Amino acid sequence: MNTIAQIFVGLAGAFHLAVFVMESLLFTKPSTYRRFLVPNETEAAIARPWAFNQGFYNLFLALGALGGLIAGGDKGHAIALFACACMAGAGLVLVASNRKMVRSAVLQAGPPIIALVLAAVL
Repeated sequence: MNTIAQIFVGLAGAFHLAVFVMESLLFTKPSTYRRFLVPNETEAAIARPWAFNQGFYNLFLALGALGGLIAGGDKGHAIALFACACMAGAGLVLVASNRKMVRSAVLQAGPPIIALVLAAVL
């Protein structure tokens, strides 16, 4: 995998690590749960188990991307690109399920899609 694609894999992994922190560790803060369109503390308490679980999903994707980069070689890069494909798919599902989340979907899916394209063409 070329260096530019690796940079975008790294960006995708870092983004998903940040989302893990927000969803699993900081979700009860109003500034955090409002980012996920949860309007108040009562609804945040209801959504908390979902957010905690979803955060770990993001952590595992980040570990796949970053771990694949660190492992290197064909197998490591295949793992990293598979993680990116999953991230891209999740971003598409996000925007398909709620058009208000288009900005979040672009942030989530943009870097991994760029990584996949660059890995395929360069």
